[in-house]
Amino acid sequence: MREIIFATNNENKAKEVNQILGDSFKVKTLHDIGYFDEIEETGNTFYQNAYIKAKQAFDFTGLPSFGDDSGLEVEFLDGAPGVYSARYAGESRNSKANNDKLLKALEQAENRKAHFVTVICYVDKTQTKYFEGFCKGQIVKDLRGENGFGYDPVFLPDGYDQTFAQMSVALKNSISHRAKAMEHLIDFLKNS
Repeated sequence: MREIIFATNNENKAKEVNQILGDSFKVKTLHDIGYFDEIEETGNTFYQNAYIKAKQAFDFTGLPSFGDDSGLEVEFLDGAPGVYSARYAGESRNSKANNDKLLKALEQAENRKAHFVTVICYVDKTQTKYFEGFCKGQIVKDLRGENGFGYDPVFLPDGYDQTFAQMSVALKNSISHRAKAMEHLIDFLKNS
């Protein structure tokens, strides 16, 4: 079993990634390797932030590492909240406040199209690689569902009648932006 570092302390993300990766890899988080500092996302793009995280984990361990940056881009809001999705309603990273602010911003909007994006950056001794995943959908008008995290209660993926927060973990993990980016990473890892 190959060991790989996932540059996150977000337990929800780590759990999701472990379920997607299965038994092929032993995934360790920043907490697992004893890295307790917050990695500041100072980039202006998902690519920059994913690289910052992956490079920090690689420099700390010398082991193959990956970081991700994800966000929600809403058409009516010209792509906002985008790279600032976690901090949309302020630095506290409060999901309820973020969802409330988003729903308020879209109160009068007829166009509720949105998509989630994930960019994964992988770093090892010889290379840096990027992998993308997208999930298109709509923003519903109220919070729906108890599962998931972040914007899951307001995001209805195209072709489904349940928000991410109403879906089973297995279903969400099979269609999500993170799952699609992880598929590309897994293909790369299995062939390298």
